[in-house]
Amino acid sequence: MSEKDNNTRPDTIKLRLAQVSRRQWIRCGIWSTFYIVFVFWVAWGDWASLGWLALLPLIVDMFTTGYVPWTWWKRYKPAAKDEPANPKANPMLYTICSWVDAILFALIAVYFINVYIFQNYQIPSSSLEKSLRVGDYLLVSKMSYGARVPNTPLSMPLVQHTFPEWLGGGKSYIEHPQWEYKRLAGWDKPKKNDIVVFNFPAGDTVCLKMQNPDYYTLCHYYGEQTVHRRKDLFGEIVCRPVDRRENYVKRCVGEPGDSLKIENNIVYTKRVGESAWQQETNHEGKQLNYYVQTNGHVLTASYLEKIGINKDDRHKISGTIYSFPLTEAMRQELAKNPHVVSMQVQDEREGGDVYPLGQTTWTRDNYGPIYLPQKGETLRITEENFAIYRRIANAYEHQPMQIGEDYTFQMDYYWMMGDNRHNSADSRYWGFVPEDHIVGRPVFIWLSIEKDNSWGKGHIRWNRLFKGAEQ
Repeated sequence: MSEKDNNTRPDTIKLRLAQVSRRQWIRCGIWSTFYIVFVFWVAWGDWASLGWLALLPLIVDMFTTGYVPWTWWKRYKPAAKDEPANPKANPMLYTICSWVDAILFALIAVYFINVYIFQNYQIPSSSLEKSLRVGDYLLVSKMSYGARVPNTPLSMPLVQHTFPEWLGGGKSYIEHPQWEYKRLAGWDKPKKNDIVVFNFPAGDTVCLKMQNPDYYTLCHYYGEQTVHRRKDLFGEIVCRPVDRRENYVKRCVGEPGDSLKIENNIVYTKRVGESAWQQETNHEGKQLNYYVQTNGHVLTASYLEKIGINKDDRHKISGTIYSFPLTEAMRQELAKNPHVVSMQVQDEREGGDVYPLGQTTWTRDNYGPIYLPQKGETLRITEENFAIYRRIANAYEHQPMQIGEDYTFQMDYYWMMGDNRHNSADSRYWGFVPEDHIVGRPVFIWLSIEKDNSWGKGHIRWNRLFKGAEQ
């Protein structure tokens, strides 16, 4: 019998198992348990995915018997001073492989944590001021609403869709394969008043040189052919999978099955069968833009900063008239100033560029009523509601929709708005947020930076650190 055949004999396997230390068995048990729990979590409702358990023997081998040479490069490790010389020693090969092994392990660990457990998110704009502020860094839980299985599994962790310029730019993901939408079991669904991180619904198609307004708004005003032809003005046009679109954070103000309307900047909702409209919760951070007129007195930067008006929010219209976004508490504080003679909320009475484009009677301040579809619900499509729901069929569910026919929705749809109501690009401008766009729920603020202040003068907002994000 050859030496190779002899290595597969049961007594050799028993010998290897006998040489496994208690510490190795403990590590094997911990990682095997994690893997089994993870596979059952992923396979919940799709039991064919339990086939991934076939890889369990490889995990056991990795920590115990070592039949697969996972760490083959360790045989080239130079001997220590008190050890016999290693004839196979190759310091350079050992060092390079050690670094590659550590980097690969870190990338894989970060990938799974970022996709299935939590991720970091930075507040880039003032749409949720003063609830969440520009410069807040959030820990976003993926498990709260159930983590999504990635549509693009082959992607670089910690990068949304494009590599930084210093890494050469370009796509940070490989387009194929792309998996169908699947959400793992979570312990909750987005509800009214939740602050939610989600992928930008209108971000499926992007003009790289002009991303604000979005592609669909540009096509509405310039024409689709012009947008595609004028690459010098609009740039290349790219299409992005759901999980590669920009991340937004807003407050959920409407759930699937709600009818929603906005009257004089106040959101009202009601469920099917209910007769009375319910007014939204009055959050302390809700802001509206006001025209503020003084008697000629100049409102100083230090005074405005004390009230809570950021540098970017200070706009002087004329010598005595200013424009500020104010919470109710800030408005009351400013009203105490003897030099302020009037404050008037900025009211958009004429039709605005709201969803669906071409609707001329709705504005950001007075909108709807509009119905938010829920999964499995069938709705008759009419000439009146076709423009409202057409995008759902075309862009999100990829199903035909015809006027005069019934349409059955395949997903739940939400309505998201910023607390900074007059400075927020939200559902009033691009419509529904499909359930497959939901990323997660912010848990707490782990860092908060005030860009207008120096390091010695409040650059870090210490009072906001580890503060809950649900406000």
